Amino acid sequence: MTVLEDQGVSPLMVHAPAADTPDLSTVRPDVDALLTAFLNQKARLALGPETTPLTNELGRLLQGGKRLRPQLCVAGWHAGEGYGDNNGVLHVAAALELFQAFALIHDDVMDGSDLRRGRPTAHRALAAAYITGGGRRSRAEAHGLSAAILLGDLALVWSDELLHSGLGGEELTRISPLMGTMRTELMHGQYLDLLSTGRLSDDVEAALRVVRYKTAKYTVEWPLRLGGVLAGATPGVLDACSAFAVPLGEAFQLRDDLLGVFGDPAETGKPVGDDIREGKATVLMALALREATAAEEQILRTLVGSPDLAEDGILRVRTVLERTHARQHVEEMIASRRDAALSVLDQAPLPTAAAKTLREIAQIATVRQA
Repeated sequence: MTVLEDQGVSPLMVHAPAADTPDLSTVRPDVDALLTAFLNQKARLALGPETTPLTNELGRLLQGGKRLRPQLCVAGWHAGEGYGDNNGVLHVAAALELFQAFALIHDDVMDGSDLRRGRPTAHRALAAAYITGGGRRSRAEAHGLSAAILLGDLALVWSDELLHSGLGGEELTRISPLMGTMRTELMHGQYLDLLSTGRLSDDVEAALRVVRYKTAKYTVEWPLRLGGVLAGATPGVLDACSAFAVPLGEAFQLRDDLLGVFGDPAETGKPVGDDIREGKATVLMALALREATAAEEQILRTLVGSPDLAEDGILRVRTVLERTHARQHVEEMIASRRDAALSVLDQAPLPTAAAKTLREIAQIATVRQA
């Protein structure tokens, strides 16, 4: 039995045909059911009990999250007037969630993060499981990192396998190029983030480029377009999806940047200040550097990127971000991008119900506290 099944998700859920009016409330249980059934199958094919920690850890990671990408994928399918049997689009949506798991696991390894969704990150949990299984404590950290890399790779491979299991040849031919582009852009975005970390700059456009390719496009644009292409959407609909998605995706990540510094750990599931300790070259930091006095710039360049920075140091950085109005400017950028995304829907050639659904998603994605 997987962790998802422990949470009461049935792997035998029958997917009812979609109604003409999108109901995204069914996306999570349907996607969870697909993931549970898939992981149960993989658990039965495991090499032995030694590999159980991998499947268990992936199941625990998958039980959390907002399911934003699956919801957008299904919304894109409806935007392309895809009605009737929704089994195919649900498989794409579930595959996106496995792809997201891969990205989070590797991202946490690269950032050295301790918590994800309020619990230990995969590499920390796998290190603890290694000790519990009789492994040496001196070897646990290295084991956890290596095992998490393998787990991320496994989630990526399984994402592709789940995708192929739910689609026919013609459908795969249509969406495979998009999946390839999405994956490639994410890798490039992650590398840009890695390259800029520890190199504070006032270049807002460079920081936005990281936002665009690391998060915005694979979080919002590609899930929407994948659903639309699967439904046979017209070029006009697909263009409207992109015009809506890119500013919304940027707003989504800008909100993440604010929550990483000013959020409530009880809500975000992550310690506040990790971006500061890691030296992330975010839009928030770039805006602060643009307006900082010489003394404030010295504070930022001295403290940001210090891995052992204590709470008083975090507070000093936050004070600079407030005094330079960087926090306020980011809030304004979020609002303007949300408005730009919503304005697209006013003239987009989308079904009324699908446009209404996208409006709701835009509000939730930009005012969230986690």
